Amino acid sequence: MPNEIVPNEIIEKKIYLIRNRKVMLDRDLANLYGLETRLLKRAVRRNLKRFPDDFMFTLSNEETELLVSQIGIPSRSYFGGANPFAFTEYGILMLSSVLNSDKAIEINIQIMRIFAKLREIMSTHKDLAAKLAYLEQKVGKHTGKIQEIFVAIHKLMKTHEKPIRKVGFIKD
Repeated sequence: MPNEIVPNEIIEKKIYLIRNRKVMLDRDLANLYGLETRLLKRAVRRNLKRFPDDFMFTLSNEETELLVSQIGIPSRSYFGGANPFAFTEYGILMLSSVLNSDKAIEINIQIMRIFAKLREIMSTHKDLAAKLAYLEQKVGKHTGKIQEIFVAIHKLMKTHEKPIRKVGFIKD
């Protein structure tokens, strides 16, 4: 991608699904912008009118604890003791106007491209699933190889995490 400041994979790993929304956390965004988290939060608090609930929300205690346990963060102190802000795509876009630095603008452009790519992938996946369902209905209840093909395709469409390889030697 043009003007890639940070590898896209790093940004993609910082996008979480919370409250059925794709979001990025204040600490991760501050790190990408080269800021301290408290400075980013201060800028947001000074401009709260720019961040309605569909742009940004504060994680609850339960959500923060769940996040800590799920992504391997050692403790809540990783977030500075306070519950983190979660920014939706629109909130991240608004951050570039609040922070007003060249780096923030460049990083935000890159993040917006990644969000667009994720939307495109999800749309393609839904289209493929709809076409597959149509084909299954058209083929009907045929037994044999055709049904096996559909089963195999459904297995391939499911997203799986890579299995963790065991460390050590394999004994035959």
